[in-house]
Amino acid sequence: MVKLRTLSAGLTLATALMLTGCGDQAESEPTDDTMNDSSSTSVTVGASPLPHARILEFVQQELAEDAGIELEIVEFDDYVLPNEALASGEIDANYFQHLPYLEAQIDEKGYEFEHGEGVHIEPYAAFSETYATLDELPDGATIAITNDASNQIRGLRMLESEGQLTGIDDDSSVLTLTDEQNPRGFEFSENQPEVIVQQLEDPAIDLAFVNGNFILNAGLTTDDAVVVEEVEGNPYANFLAWRADNSNDGVMVLEELLQSDEVAAFIEETWPSGDVIAGG
Repeated sequence: MVKLRTLSAGLTLATALMLTGCGDQAESEPTDDTMNDSSSTSVTVGASPLPHARILEFVQQELAEDAGIELEIVEFDDYVLPNEALASGEIDANYFQHLPYLEAQIDEKGYEFEHGEGVHIEPYAAFSETYATLDELPDGATIAITNDASNQIRGLRMLESEGQLTGIDDDSSVLTLTDEQNPRGFEFSENQPEVIVQQLEDPAIDLAFVNGNFILNAGLTTDDAVVVEEVEGNPYANFLAWRADNSNDGVMVLEELLQSDEVAAFIEETWPSGDVIAGG
């Protein structure tokens, strides 16, 4: 599902009102607003609604105009379409993914993408409607987990760090776990992350691993999670990505703005509970 939001409407409306009030004079004497608008560089960015599009909104409202760029934000509710849209040239950049996921996509689909520095981390977390701790899970419990390898391994490593699994390595998956690695006989239900968040109230699911942006979309908080991913040394920072043949100078300007102290402060103020952590 894709949703387009053009956040330059305020500038357009202001210009229209000025033209109405000044008549023919406005046509021969451009205003400062119209001059700024004509000299700005348009950048179309694909993003998950939360927190990515919200962060981009802040950039648009507070930083973009002075930097000479104008943002159009295209919202995506999944993890597949943003890279497809970037590869096809429908968007100039995207902001939704971390390096392990991007590398897996490049290996699988041959994308020629580059990326910036980490902007923020969304800790991976697991939730349960029934159990307050992992130790309360019964042997053979059913655990919902994402079906993409780069995020699935995050959940397996979290379970290992909590003593529920053992011997997890980089190639481990729920399909290859041995009885020795999975001594409690957990059953794993793989699904797309946007589906898993809808399974939280399913009585057949004892525990569900939820990606950070879907935690926010569902109105959840990691404060209520059974287990939360460690942030220190976390390789899953989200960043801006663009095509290797990018010719839009505004993309690099946007990258600089996303790395600014203003954006870091906005993230810290907006998500003080730690559901989104600036840096990476």
